Amino acid sequence: MDAIISLMLHPRLTTRLATGRDSGWFDPVYPLTLFFAFGIYTVVQKYHKKHNSPIPFQHSEPMQANPDFRGQIIPDANLNSHLENPELSQLFPVADRKFITAFDPATGLHLGTVSADSADEIAYKIELAKEAQKGWKHTTFTQRKRVIRTLMKWLVDNQNLCARIACRDTGKTMIDAALGEILTTCSKMEWLINHGEKALRPERRSTNLMLSYKIGEVHYEPLGVVAAITSWNYPLHNAWSPILAGIFAGNGVVLKCSENVIWSTAWFVGAIQEALRACGQDPELVQLVCCYPEDAPALTRSPEIKHITFIGSEAVGKKIALDAAVNLTPVTLELGGKDPAIILPNTDLEKWSSTLMRGVFQNMGQNCIGIERILVQEDQYDALYEMLSDRVKKLRAGSVLTPTPEGYINTVDGGSMINGDRFRGLEKVIADAVDAGCQVEGVGDSAGQEYRHPQLGTGYYFTPTIVGSVTKDMEIANVELFAPIALIMPYETVQEAVEIANGTRYALGASVFGPDQDEALAIAKQLECGMVSVNDFGVFYINQDLPFGGVKGSGYGRFGGPEGLRSLTNPKAIVIDRFPRIIQTSIPKVLDYPLRSLYWSWEFTSGLVRFLYGDRWRTRIAGILDLYRAAKQ
Repeated sequence: MDAIISLMLHPRLTTRLATGRDSGWFDPVYPLTLFFAFGIYTVVQKYHKKHNSPIPFQHSEPMQANPDFRGQIIPDANLNSHLENPELSQLFPVADRKFITAFDPATGLHLGTVSADSADEIAYKIELAKEAQKGWKHTTFTQRKRVIRTLMKWLVDNQNLCARIACRDTGKTMIDAALGEILTTCSKMEWLINHGEKALRPERRSTNLMLSYKIGEVHYEPLGVVAAITSWNYPLHNAWSPILAGIFAGNGVVLKCSENVIWSTAWFVGAIQEALRACGQDPELVQLVCCYPEDAPALTRSPEIKHITFIGSEAVGKKIALDAAVNLTPVTLELGGKDPAIILPNTDLEKWSSTLMRGVFQNMGQNCIGIERILVQEDQYDALYEMLSDRVKKLRAGSVLTPTPEGYINTVDGGSMINGDRFRGLEKVIADAVDAGCQVEGVGDSAGQEYRHPQLGTGYYFTPTIVGSVTKDMEIANVELFAPIALIMPYETVQEAVEIANGTRYALGASVFGPDQDEALAIAKQLECGMVSVNDFGVFYINQDLPFGGVKGSGYGRFGGPEGLRSLTNPKAIVIDRFPRIIQTSIPKVLDYPLRSLYWSWEFTSGLVRFLYGDRWRTRIAGILDLYRAAKQ
């Protein structure tokens, strides 16, 4: 396709077309050439469209995704994750079968009960993906793009349903689902379609004088079966993103999702399997695993797994890295964050207040690149604290899938937390900050505490909270909160702000706000992290051409962009002869085994080094002479 367009836009053709002057082409050649090129272009376009267009497929809607769903409420649902259900089908007869209960954390409604995978079942699923990958690795990029296009069209057409399913399983709002699930996933698929092939095509590399008669290439080959172990905060995107990258690179994928979102993840992965089937590919290429920690080593220690992508906590990430070391399996770890937002002096606070609110309270703070620390110059501290406090007090929490008495969906700003496991810890760290002199603001009298929702008493809610006058030595300034809590930290000098920002063990993302972009950029370059947005929040993730990941306690490795895609391949170096019929490598007699003279062998290699790498022309000439003398011996 590129060659046809290049022919149509040949300099001589375009010069004549633009100027009307002859640039060396005979008149009959130009129209015939142009006609021929247009003809080929039209045929190829029709073929390309026919064989690379999305294919419609059906994926049934679960009844639980409907706003009027009425199910059984499970009190203290997160404390009852094992439910014995003898009617569940069992692929393997396992004693003491374990089950996982899925529930809506915003309402407590029971969504389903599924069988937890045993070690044998995990091994079986890995084998299914391995067998399917044997055929998939030979597919063309056109075939892989067609699967991605099929999924992208389906997601766009069914975005409302997908958002509702994500909301039902996590308690988030439709807006949070649209921003964090739908938009980001579409951006991922768009990048793979438009740029994924370029990142994985064989590429030529530069060479040197000694190997000038050779051509060096890098070929990116599939690894086999790769694994992804993902967190619960974005069940659609966290599942699809590693799966799409993995299969586009030619791999099979085994996804282990969090027990908290097995209900929605199973449905989202099912959609990928249906798309593979619709495109004539083996749906067993993608497998879903959900188990309890004691059975996870069946995946993380499996010799059949060739790469692991992990999204989650630092503590679990360390365990996975240890498991992966058993087989030297490469790992990409995206762990916790304590992202700072530095507000430079004289910044228009009103201008960026909405961005700060979204950065902190998106997904109720359950966001790895969410803003947790807002650093502001002392002169502007009071203004910012008052501004954000006024807005936080007006935030409404609830469930978007719970009808009002009038039959309409509630208008809420934030949803629920995934469960209540961390509530007591959050309350303690905030109480300690208050004892140390911090200010706290929130909705009503429940600032810094669990929120007892008046209509949804079985839901898990935490009050959106502002904590002011936080200092760098406080515990609350150094631990990841992953909650709807904004810390406002005053600083005296900009350099002090940089030191505070770099002062935690986490280093994932960051933001810098200021009236002068060049100054803000200079500060961004001083921050120890994987990504920075200048006068914005988190936009580095929407651009999927950029690598995503952190340093220090936030992990290592990258996903996203060419770097992430290539990490799921084996970069194989291949060297061939540039002119195989004219020149190929031969062993000079002076270096041929058995060596006739160690002295002349050394003189030959020493002269070669001086000729190739000498810093003066005299040195290089002397090297050539040594080569000649040694070769004659």
